[in-house]
Amino acid sequence: MAKLCENLIREISSKRDEPTWLLQWRLDAYSAWLKMHEPHWATIDYQPINYDDLDYYNTPKPIDNSDLESVYDKMGLPESEKHALMGMATDTVIDSRSVHTSYTAELEKHGIIFLPFSDAVKQHPDLVKKYLGTVVTATDNFFAALNAAVFSDGTFVYIPPNTKCPIDLASYFRIETAKIGQFERTLIIADSGAELTYLEGCSAPRRPNHQLHSGVVEIIAHDNATIKYATVQNWFTGEFDGTKNNGGILNFVTKRGLCHDNAKLLWTQMEIGSALTWKYPSTILHGNNAYSDFYSLSITRGAQQADTGTKMIHIGNKTTSNIVSYGVALDHSIQTFRSLVSFTGNNCTNASKCDSRLIGNNATANTLPRIIHNGLNNHQSHEARTGTIDTTTLNYLNMAGIDTDVATALIIGAAATPVLSRLPMEFLVESKQLIQIALSKD
Repeated sequence: MAKLCENLIREISSKRDEPTWLLQWRLDAYSAWLKMHEPHWATIDYQPINYDDLDYYNTPKPIDNSDLESVYDKMGLPESEKHALMGMATDTVIDSRSVHTSYTAELEKHGIIFLPFSDAVKQHPDLVKKYLGTVVTATDNFFAALNAAVFSDGTFVYIPPNTKCPIDLASYFRIETAKIGQFERTLIIADSGAELTYLEGCSAPRRPNHQLHSGVVEIIAHDNATIKYATVQNWFTGEFDGTKNNGGILNFVTKRGLCHDNAKLLWTQMEIGSALTWKYPSTILHGNNAYSDFYSLSITRGAQQADTGTKMIHIGNKTTSNIVSYGVALDHSIQTFRSLVSFTGNNCTNASKCDSRLIGNNATANTLPRIIHNGLNNHQSHEARTGTIDTTTLNYLNMAGIDTDVATALIIGAAATPVLSRLPMEFLVESKQLIQIALSKD
């Protein structure tokens, strides 16, 4: 397709057979994006992105159930991850298209909408129009505006009132084409009293050049709803040459949820991959007695760069949030964890705990908390610690005949249990394997 311009956006919208209002929404976002500057405040360093050199739209052919396992095989997914995804209701997105969505008909019997975004726009336009851009506006930030202008496919979820989703839902994103930029959009709505568990996974082949992923996730939890949202991020990290990573995914993502009265939003993030990550899943605790937490495990090695964190915005009264972050940095990698806790409501509570481990002499870990108190009778506690792996335990395991890489993985896995235990059961084994691979010298 042509370089990034208004005609390209019109072409994307036309290919997707979108209504006029959505095209206008895209064009407004693009107009705003042209006036924005790419942010450079994060602790990351990368070559300038040539947005005119990207492919913005590539649509692989759909696949049926009989082809799904072979497609996952070609992706190189481990058996445990492949079977886990096949046991969930999964929307599989390759490049710019949802190529397969499972259990849609079965979920419809419960009034649950689980569709590719492109289908949801056609089948449920009023719902999409009502909620799109209400949590992450089209002009929220540079990368969110770019996504709003050119987003292709992604996943749309609606759980009706007082309904518990009978099966875990999942999106799996794959970047396949060499020069493609992937701009998926996820929109999840849990109506009053609804419950669901959602998992997001991803992969990409080894490429010598960087690829761009810029997604947006919007989550709305209505009164008394509960949403569990987990991410296992394993994008290609690039090849480490001793000083820098060649290739790998540049991962710029905006994720945000909105909680109404008595609603709960539980974030679980496992960050292993990508050459660069810029991501801050956040919650607006708008309603009274709302609750949100954020549990994160980040492992970086080579020259990976991860500037991540979360925001907990306490607007309603008697709201509660909890932040638990565990990071491991190896080689020349750099991790920065940012947290913002803001209180404008009254009688609110937050507890934050950030724990970082450095392996080797060249890795870097930063913790940057920020707290804003404007309400009354609010309580906040913050704990941050940076250190190395417990050598006593490591030596003990070595003496027991356990290889250092395996022993280190065991120590990290044990320390990260509060995070890993929140993942869907099907991914526990896979997560421990990913930790061992990430810590391996090979």
